[in-house]
Amino acid sequence: MTSTGTAGDVDHDAAYVTACTDWLACASAGVGERAARAVRASGDDLLADVAFAATAGHVLDFDDTFSAGVVHVSAATAPAALVLAAHLGLPLRAALDAYAEGYEAMAAVAAASHPVLYDAGWHPTSVCGPIGAVVAASRLLDLAAAQRENALALALLRAGGTRGAFGSDGKAIQVGLAAAAGVQAALLARAGAIVDRRAIHGPLGFEGVLGVRWPQVGAGGELHGDSARAIDGNWIKMHPSCLGTHSPIEAAAQVRESGYRLDHDRLSIVVHPLARQAAHLDMVADGMSAKFSIPYCVAHTLIHGPPRLPDFASIDTAVRDGSRLVSVTLDRSLPEFGAVLSVAGRELARIRCPRGAPERPVAAADLAAKVADLAGDR
Repeated sequence: MTSTGTAGDVDHDAAYVTACTDWLACASAGVGERAARAVRASGDDLLADVAFAATAGHVLDFDDTFSAGVVHVSAATAPAALVLAAHLGLPLRAALDAYAEGYEAMAAVAAASHPVLYDAGWHPTSVCGPIGAVVAASRLLDLAAAQRENALALALLRAGGTRGAFGSDGKAIQVGLAAAAGVQAALLARAGAIVDRRAIHGPLGFEGVLGVRWPQVGAGGELHGDSARAIDGNWIKMHPSCLGTHSPIEAAAQVRESGYRLDHDRLSIVVHPLARQAAHLDMVADGMSAKFSIPYCVAHTLIHGPPRLPDFASIDTAVRDGSRLVSVTLDRSLPEFGAVLSVAGRELARIRCPRGAPERPVAAADLAAKVADLAGDR
């Protein structure tokens, strides 16, 4: 694979295989969730299949994350590559090559546009998702260079999705629709559809309307970021909740291991504003919204231990009551996904970044356990 310039051969690159496998395990466990079932019921053609797979892979909020753009790159790119490759009768190697190319392109746009997209209330995964999907699909369909340019412009006509959907079925569904939009755009371009590049650039295009910064473009037209490979900045999530809750969960786990239990003391969790933008809910009504609540996840950890997937099936009333003792404050000097836990003004734990970040990679055994827990023998 040479389209990203530095990605190398997928067969010999565990990073892409690891991320794609992690996503596939999440999708295996997510197929029965309400959002995925709804998308499945909406149709049974190729585009519905892509949307279903993408929704299933993201609905648990357990899938990998590229923190430099706060974007779930695999969420849109992997289902587009895998489902379309299967539809075309292409081998897994072709799907992985397409996934890797789409991953780098989507991550490049997300990173170049961070934090503009997030601060404006957009959901970067949904906004940039059509890019990863259309680049992967264009490779699998073997589109000519001019067709690829038209496919990309067509895909971005469907870019959208807001952070207001967080904590509801809408978050995963908008990612599913983004992935399907990318595949459809490639099919439209193959059929001859043409869109002027001003749909991307200029004051009335993707860049001007959404405030996006377009990344570097290589000699072959490929999109790439400032660093050699985006995949090397990928995070594997070890908790089935919003990334903004992960360091708070680990901080709470540390103090729990030291013997502390939630009683009547008021706790303070200090996080970076970006983490709070992501995990913005406090009091919650169901398990889906609890995934985006720092107070709920901290209280659960102190009472029962770090939450696992079944713990978000419903609300634990003791945890919800305990979460009222947890306040969240902001400190821009902290790392974006770091956290500090204090009780009565006394710092008890400080986490710079959660496990699964490139600086704290998960062990192979931990990843294997996660995949087995999600996918069983599938």
